[in-house]
Amino acid sequence: MTQKVLLNSKEVNIILHRLACQLIEKHLDFTDTILIGIQPRGTFLAERLKNILENEYNTPEIKLGLLDITFFRDDFRRTDKPLEANETKINFIVENKKVIFIDDVLFTGRSIRSALTAIQSFGRPSEIELLVLIDRRFSRNLPIQPDYRGRQVDAINNEKVKVEWSDNNGEDAVYLVTN
Repeated sequence: MTQKVLLNSKEVNIILHRLACQLIEKHLDFTDTILIGIQPRGTFLAERLKNILENEYNTPEIKLGLLDITFFRDDFRRTDKPLEANETKINFIVENKKVIFIDDVLFTGRSIRSALTAIQSFGRPSEIELLVLIDRRFSRNLPIQPDYRGRQVDAINNEKVKVEWSDNNGEDAVYLVTN
């Protein structure tokens, strides 16, 4: 197994600030905008962006929810291992709000399709956007594209993109892993 660094800590930080600025440009005061981190890996990115927006760009009171899509996936019955669901933490209605789904890597698009179905339990958003740190553009099974992307990566099928967060693994970094 080989591992190549795609983004180091400094590059991840620059990208996070660029993404935060793009969100501010589009949504300004965030009164009608909600960030939704897709469990499990999108939560680190969503929380980091919320922190940057509130503490470094003085954007007040951004609503953040965490959405578990485990039982909305089209492949959840196709595995022999028992599934472990994550907790959904959305304590507000999304009716007529602008929702921004946040995930670390956009691969096939199936997770986002599942999130589109799952969010309907909390109301009907007026608009849904997608923000991802890494866009694996040649791997899509569904016609889903991000509105905001940190970096586009051309990875072939036997390569995996691994995102590490300082909150979880001690460093911010993105790796391309080949088996």
